[in-house]
Amino acid sequence: MRISERIETAITHAIAGGQASAAPAKLSAALGYAVTPGGARIRPTILTSVAMACGDPHPKLTDAAGAALELLHSASLVHDDLPCFDDAELRRGKPALHRAFSEPIAVLTGDSLIIMAFQILARAAQHNPTAAIALIDVLSTRSGMPYGICAGQGWESEEVIDLSAYHQSKTGALFIAATQMGALCAGQDAEPWTELGARIGEAFQVADDLRDALCDEDTLGKPAGQDDLHGRPNAVAQLGVRGAVARFDDILAGAISSIPACPGEAALAQMVRAYADRLVPAIAREKPTVPGE
Repeated sequence: MRISERIETAITHAIAGGQASAAPAKLSAALGYAVTPGGARIRPTILTSVAMACGDPHPKLTDAAGAALELLHSASLVHDDLPCFDDAELRRGKPALHRAFSEPIAVLTGDSLIIMAFQILARAAQHNPTAAIALIDVLSTRSGMPYGICAGQGWESEEVIDLSAYHQSKTGALFIAATQMGALCAGQDAEPWTELGARIGEAFQVADDLRDALCDEDTLGKPAGQDDLHGRPNAVAQLGVRGAVARFDDILAGAISSIPACPGEAALAQMVRAYADRLVPAIAREKPTVPGE
């Protein structure tokens, strides 16, 4: 089974479990709405790819970990879009969940997905109890305080922002979780995989800054120009378009060179590069100059 099929099957099974019995209809529907369409599923793809590069001895544990990571990521998007944060109208080309279902349902959906993510890992402990406990710890660390996505969101409420800490927690945290969790699923030590996740997360943030600055709403499937609108720190504002692209390329090279030795090292490097090439909008490389740069 292909990686994408493994991920979608695991996510579909998890969501179905939350919609069973006499569950409230609106919240049940919102659970499915929050995770479909699924976008690139890049975080669980990285997780699964790392596990496979290391042998993937417990595929059911890997699938559970990938689903848990994606559900937590989806929860963060639902909460990010709320009026108290970004007040976004669109997400992945359709109305943001709070626009489609209401703010109370959006809050409950995000909360439910977070709880579901950890429930999946707890139930997967039968495949490898020690690894499951470590997976729960990593996902907790990279989603909470002080190193997780909650901290990343919190930095946006500070008057003075530590840019490095902001980027690592806002974007890098779940990429670090992806590489560390993939290694743990394969019975490997998580720590050697931290740098790869951090570098992929940093590259993704730079690419996201480029897309936000250069792409339109139809291309992004969500509002464009949000960094400028909300006054957020971003690579394009600091480095210009060409500088941001050069920074992205440097980070990518460092990411690939940081991959720990493993049986599937070459295939993993190829996957990272292939995904990265799709992240940077073509216009960023085609235009020699951009007005205002």
